Amino acid sequence: MSKSHPAKIFLAVIVGLIVGMACNLALVEVNFIFYPPPADLSMGDTEGFRQYMSTLPLTAYFIPILAHLSQAFVGAFVAARICISQPLLPAMIVGSLSLLGGIINALILPVPIWMWAEMPFYLILSRYAAKLIMQRQPAQAPHEGLED
Repeated sequence: MSKSHPAKIFLAVIVGLIVGMACNLALVEVNFIFYPPPADLSMGDTEGFRQYMSTLPLTAYFIPILAHLSQAFVGAFVAARICISQPLLPAMIVGSLSLLGGIINALILPVPIWMWAEMPFYLILSRYAAKLIMQRQPAQAPHEGLED
């Protein structure tokens, strides 16, 4: 099996992150329709955002969880699709970077403790995205890291 050029892997990761973040932001915006923030709240105002989040019911966190996980899954899927000869590597890089962002987000903002349960799914969904891409390919030598 041929290996992808490092530049192609890098490009796949960047594009995957951008597409994944776009999915994340789109779903967060949908959540703002159901739970609108105060009109004067700036997304750069961490303290104001913390206060806003402290007023939200628990159900307001379901769409953000979907948003976070869609970032990992969709981003990994796109990265794996771009880097078809080695899909697992860019998919897992996207998943790992999304996980890092999720951890930082959870440390900065006052999320309910149960939202930490989403963290392993960043990597699980990223691996699954790569596996979907590999299953669509014609039969060839097994891909690195996904022999089942």
